[in-house]
Amino acid sequence: MNFCLALQTLSALSPDVNLTLVLPEIIVSVAGVVVMLVDAFTRDAKKRWATGALSLAGLAAAAASCLWLWDAPVAREAFNGMIVLDRMRLSFTLVFLVVSALTVLVSMIWVERERLPAGEFHSLLLFATAGMMLMASGGDLVIIFLGIELLSIATYVMAGFRRTDLRSNESSMKYFILGSFSSAFLLYGIALTYGGTVTATGGAGTTNIHEIALRVGDPTRLPYSALVYAGAAMMLVGFAFKIATAPFHVWTPDVYEGAPTPVTAFMAAGPKAAGFAGFMRVFLFAFPFVAAAPAASQLHSAWLGALVVIAILTMTVGNLAALVQTNVKRMLAYSSIAHAGYALVGFIAAGSTADASDRQAAIASVIFYLLAYAVMNLGAFAVVTVIARGGDRRTEIEDYNGIGFLSPALSMTLSLFLLSLLGVPLTAGFMGKVFVFRAALAQSDQGSRLLWLVVIGVLNTAVSAYYYLRLVVSMFFRERTSQWARPRVPASIAVALVLTVLGVLYLGIFPGRVMDALRNTQTVVSQLK
Repeated sequence: MNFCLALQTLSALSPDVNLTLVLPEIIVSVAGVVVMLVDAFTRDAKKRWATGALSLAGLAAAAASCLWLWDAPVAREAFNGMIVLDRMRLSFTLVFLVVSALTVLVSMIWVERERLPAGEFHSLLLFATAGMMLMASGGDLVIIFLGIELLSIATYVMAGFRRTDLRSNESSMKYFILGSFSSAFLLYGIALTYGGTVTATGGAGTTNIHEIALRVGDPTRLPYSALVYAGAAMMLVGFAFKIATAPFHVWTPDVYEGAPTPVTAFMAAGPKAAGFAGFMRVFLFAFPFVAAAPAASQLHSAWLGALVVIAILTMTVGNLAALVQTNVKRMLAYSSIAHAGYALVGFIAAGSTADASDRQAAIASVIFYLLAYAVMNLGAFAVVTVIARGGDRRTEIEDYNGIGFLSPALSMTLSLFLLSLLGVPLTAGFMGKVFVFRAALAQSDQGSRLLWLVVIGVLNTAVSAYYYLRLVVSMFFRERTSQWARPRVPASIAVALVLTVLGVLYLGIFPGRVMDALRNTQTVVSQLK
């Protein structure tokens, strides 16, 4: 707390600077630098434990600061509105910290087995986490873009971290090229939005989310409103690339398959959640679906229609493509695309209502879904990491034939995660789908589009049963045709598996307490209106 008081004292030098609001980001960034220095100045062969422990300590300290900020008597925004503090931001930040902590646990043995520099990997992971946190805290398009770039640059390197593996190099290059392409869409969209928000009286344009919402809500103030919506459309494409929605998903299977398994686990959970945080921050508050002025209602409803089409395509393409995959990582990649479509259902529900309580419930459903997906997805990839062994040699579905009784603990654990991804009752995945579908059904009286969206989501869930259960059948009901030695589960991965199993069961059986906390995600923008 003395450190927090020191930050407040330092912030008092300028009335618009409040370092307390970026305390979690500061802690994670400093931890990344410390890990990098420890890696540079130590030669201990076991320093992966030192860098891993320091990374976990930094993430734990950042989580503690988030919990302190939850009800702290501090300003709600700072830096000219570029940083905001609300519970939506803090909820997403806690999800990012959970993802990063589990990734550290999974990667500690992996970096040793692959003979890779642990400190470099852990520092890159911490810097990527700081980028994700900035995306959630941004009250300005510039901050969100900076967060995206910080996350992306670190993740490009992590995808190609296994430098001697051609698949990893190919994954990194594809991710870099298509990631840069999507960043260009975002940046061009931000530039068009800035130019289009010039007021009728000659006032300068803006990239502040709250100010954009005020100007878009009154089209008579904008002589170049068409330019604003062109910029919003460009940003929609950029965010759709980041969260891997159809038809902007083409990079996902190749990148996820070629990247090292711990990195794939991180990319499938962390950056996806961060993409949703930025996407929701921009399109729920800067370009809301529900128009305040009747003259703008047609333009606002265009976002709703576009996202409904994207959600349907994403769920359908992801599940249908996963049906024919023979590689486990590639199957889970297409599965992640489908899950982005399910999360979009809650996003659309949040944008379809002007009622504050309904919107908060829908936003909470999306955050809960992304938390549940992160836990069960990271657990599944942790098991894949153990079974794949060095160099990801065993990632085909046939490699899992008959291992159910040779390694029952791993097989049962993986089966639990697959059933949760499917949405079987008493698991986190089931409750996540219930919440996002219920949020959409609550708004279905405004039109049949959301009702049909839920129906298509349920049908897609039924389709996904085939490829999830196929892996379970392979493990328990097919015979092996080759020798297979039961792998040893390292202590760090064992801890990660225990935490993810408990998380899947707790979120599936006792979701009420988490949802009650998330429902109170009152946003700065809604407070200002």
